[in-house]
Amino acid sequence: MSRSDEQKIAVVLSGFPRRSETFVLHEVLALEARGLLAAIFATKPGDGRRPHPDTAHLKTPVHLLEGENAAAQAENLVAHLSAHPVAAIHAYFAHLPAEVAARAARRLHIPFGFSAHARDVRKVTPAALAQRARQAACVVACNHDVAATLRRAGLAVELIPHGVDTRRFCPRPFPPSEPFRLLAVGRLVEKKGFAVLIRALAHLPVPFNLRIVGDGPEHERLSAAIRATNLHDRVALCGSRTHAELPYEYAAAHAVVVPSIIDGSGDRDGLPNVVLEAMASGRPVVASDVAAISSAVIASPTLLRLAPNQTGLLVPSGDAAALARNLAWLARRPDLWLQFGQNGRRRVEEAYELGACTERLCRHLESVYIAANTSPHGRDFAVGGQPVRPIKVL
Repeated sequence: MSRSDEQKIAVVLSGFPRRSETFVLHEVLALEARGLLAAIFATKPGDGRRPHPDTAHLKTPVHLLEGENAAAQAENLVAHLSAHPVAAIHAYFAHLPAEVAARAARRLHIPFGFSAHARDVRKVTPAALAQRARQAACVVACNHDVAATLRRAGLAVELIPHGVDTRRFCPRPFPPSEPFRLLAVGRLVEKKGFAVLIRALAHLPVPFNLRIVGDGPEHERLSAAIRATNLHDRVALCGSRTHAELPYEYAAAHAVVVPSIIDGSGDRDGLPNVVLEAMASGRPVVASDVAAISSAVIASPTLLRLAPNQTGLLVPSGDAAALARNLAWLARRPDLWLQFGQNGRRRVEEAYELGACTERLCRHLESVYIAANTSPHGRDFAVGGQPVRPIKVL
């Protein structure tokens, strides 16, 4: 369907493109494919690393907003959209992008909303977050943890997971069963819990090797921990991998470990991409029972009796001894690897398939910003609780 920009949405992002935020790229591509995307704005440059290969499919240019704070960037956004009016502004992340979108939308007399993910909701004071959410036409949460945070504050939120590309990440045959091959994927930061994983592996009583894929500020600390536990011949810090390379990392593993913790600042993961990628790849997941991980990973509370459709194992966050026990148990049960992997793949196909998830998001944003706010008679809509009629800013 052909639309004018006044029937489309402008999107405000944080740094873009960023390889660790593939969900943003996939959802922006879906909005573009559905004819809902008018323009893309970023509050800061991308991470400068080789981008996800699907970035090449994005036709809409990215405009870097000028200004050192939300007020200045909102002014810049207003200047852009005054010349090219849109139906609404949707921001990715509850902190700076949502503040910029909210300020600009008020000036332009159009609705705004935002998607919340994990750390971003903790970068805003509870009072500011509540006020921003109540003024928004819609708030989308990508996982149960952040949705619960918002709902506890009495806020309305739509839960729509990001999903995973089940064509890129698909089951492959397991490698030979010994040694037990483990994979961990993520930025080398405290909340990923890789230091806990290294402590756990120091007590793992089975032959194993571990590959940690990712880079970040904890590299030296983790290297020192590997040397201190004499695991240098069994644990490798492999650096980052592109999304074209990642499927082969999953294929080379027997199980994927996600040892997430709540870090010293209170930050934690929501539902890390690695969980869904591992399940889509048909690999068992051994993960911390923290944040929204348990919403995807089906596990029994005991090793003595499996849960129906079990996809992996959940352990208390930060408990290296429990993690070691569960890894040792799984290493000795290769008969379960395929079963857990098949269950995980089926769960992803049913609840987290990328196309279905992005379609849900597109339908929701279209219903909130466009279908519900336009009619042959120019129906009013609400911004911040006040009815406002769409206008073209000259």
